[in-house]
Amino acid sequence: MGVNPAPSTPVLDRLRDQVLMSAASGTALRIRGGDTKSWYGNPVAGQVLDTREYAGVVAYDPAELVITACCGTPLAEIESTVAECGQMLPFEPPHFGPDATLGGCVVAGLAGPRRAYAGAIRDFVLGVTVMNGRGEIMRFGGQVMKNVAGYDVARLMAGSLGTLGLVLEVSLRLLPVAVTTRSLRFVMDENQAIETLNHWAGKAIPMSASAWHEGELMLRLSGSHAGVEAAVAQLGGDFVADDTAQAYWHALREHTHAFFTSQTQDEYGAALWRVAVPPTTPALALEGAQWLEWGGGQRWWRTHEPATEIRRIADLAGGHATLFRHAVDAEEGVCAFSSLPGPMATLQRRLKAVFDPSGIFNPHRIDPRC
Repeated sequence: MGVNPAPSTPVLDRLRDQVLMSAASGTALRIRGGDTKSWYGNPVAGQVLDTREYAGVVAYDPAELVITACCGTPLAEIESTVAECGQMLPFEPPHFGPDATLGGCVVAGLAGPRRAYAGAIRDFVLGVTVMNGRGEIMRFGGQVMKNVAGYDVARLMAGSLGTLGLVLEVSLRLLPVAVTTRSLRFVMDENQAIETLNHWAGKAIPMSASAWHEGELMLRLSGSHAGVEAAVAQLGGDFVADDTAQAYWHALREHTHAFFTSQTQDEYGAALWRVAVPPTTPALALEGAQWLEWGGGQRWWRTHEPATEIRRIADLAGGHATLFRHAVDAEEGVCAFSSLPGPMATLQRRLKAVFDPSGIFNPHRIDPRC
């Protein structure tokens, strides 16, 4: 890790000045890029710290499968740049709008359908450059894979929702785009889907996405042509045309399906919960519509059940529940995230105090207490 308060560009100077003034006055800052995920987490009040001017690809080495870019760089630009070399962001991040930025992608920590089979965002973060609450520029990690002693702060920024500091630059590891991709459809109920997915997980099947919704299990296979075609022959099911499959996985990744977007007073107007449980967990006893993915480990739920009941059931299953989007008739005072156990909560507050001693960066976004 290195600390360097000296780097100066007009944009960095503006960002640093705003951070220092806010720290001096105790004024909260809402870090914002493309504003496509500002609804995620607990509400944040304060002055906007706009990151969009700090944009651009710093370095891209296709041979090393590594790209480094500034936080305000449009996510679409990153993806199109690496796609030209037959590469991709392996965690398939959702954009939730055309203005999504790299910084927002990383600090939100959200991943798409490929996450269960390729890994989470944090697994591909090699290094970050961060501005802390003192206006200092801090660098963690690098542009190569290596062992890290102690805290891996670079990966800690993934999912931090901007509460620890302003992420300025990120280095990400990439993967090549698969040679062949096929999608299959199977008709089965929820418990059959969970059992089937867990059975397949123990086999050498090149799965890259799975999802169950309204009696249909969808499976995406990605890899070598021979490997994918062998899996298709082994599994059976109905072949899904490429354009139809791409539309399906895109609607799941970007939440453009009515299941995620409808705000009417029907079952889809209910709150949207993301319930994370062990993949082998049987169907959960909750009323409402659902959509399973990640081999059964992530279960989206549209329900009017009270938050206490949802979190009780998730806890009994050995998981946790996140309030992803509020209902039309939303409960008041419900925290977006489950409470951390005592030692973890203490550690989180200590980290916040180290990186952001004045408590100005996105306060309460994750934990109402800090």
